[in-house]
Amino acid sequence: MSLKSLLVPVDFSDVSRVAMEHAAKLAETIDASVVLLNVVGSAEEVNPAKLKLAEEVKIIANSNSNIDVRVAVRIGNIFEDIAETAAEESAVLIIMGTHGAKGWQKLTGSHALKVITSSKVPFIVVQKKGIKNTGYDDIVVPMDLGVHSKQKLETVAEIAKYFDSRVHVFADRVESEAAKVKSNIIFAHKYLSERNVKHDTKVAEKAGGFDEQVLAYSKEVDADLIVIMNEGGGMFGGKHEQAMITNSDEIPVMTVNAKESGRTGGTVFSR
Repeated sequence: MSLKSLLVPVDFSDVSRVAMEHAAKLAETIDASVVLLNVVGSAEEVNPAKLKLAEEVKIIANSNSNIDVRVAVRIGNIFEDIAETAAEESAVLIIMGTHGAKGWQKLTGSHALKVITSSKVPFIVVQKKGIKNTGYDDIVVPMDLGVHSKQKLETVAEIAKYFDSRVHVFADRVESEAAKVKSNIIFAHKYLSERNVKHDTKVAEKAGGFDEQVLAYSKEVDADLIVIMNEGGGMFGGKHEQAMITNSDEIPVMTVNAKESGRTGGTVFSR
């Protein structure tokens, strides 16, 4: 059995099926197992949920019979049980579906925001855009002047190695901090070059409106994934972060957890 596991909260909707597709491709690529989680409201719902999950397992098996898929049914609240199940299953990544801006507001509320922002496990949040047979060919990495922004590059470089991705570093334009912006670009270029990762760099054309420019650029390069930081503290309550996750082009978004200063170590994609 694989040492790594990926957790997929399942509500039997179209977007949770898309999340399963992403999980299956990732599991195949990084040699991980998949855990499908369904949360029910009462004990009477447990067995019917297991039967429905068994059908979902068959869907994954039809695409790749070599993937180890397990199921978990919990009684309670999905926003509380995601983190608990992730800990129990030693999940290294959670792949979750959402229904865009309107669905996001309906789906989340304060509980979901807390789950994602306080989670020790990174998320990939998907809408209806599936994953290619080749995986994540083009990855956009927004870089602002935040203290943790450069930490994304470790995870991104490892994803790129698995999928032979091209990484598009998109830096915020801050006229008063032009030297720091240039320094970040140089750092990203050096970091990715040393790891033989195909990449390009670009600075936003104008100051302000960074989220809109990130999304426009992501559409321009036909991005398969956008990678942002999860620094906690209600990050997903901000307009910028919600704009990324609920983008109208339905590009999947990965949230990478910020590391404490001086802390080192691998990521979910470490070989």
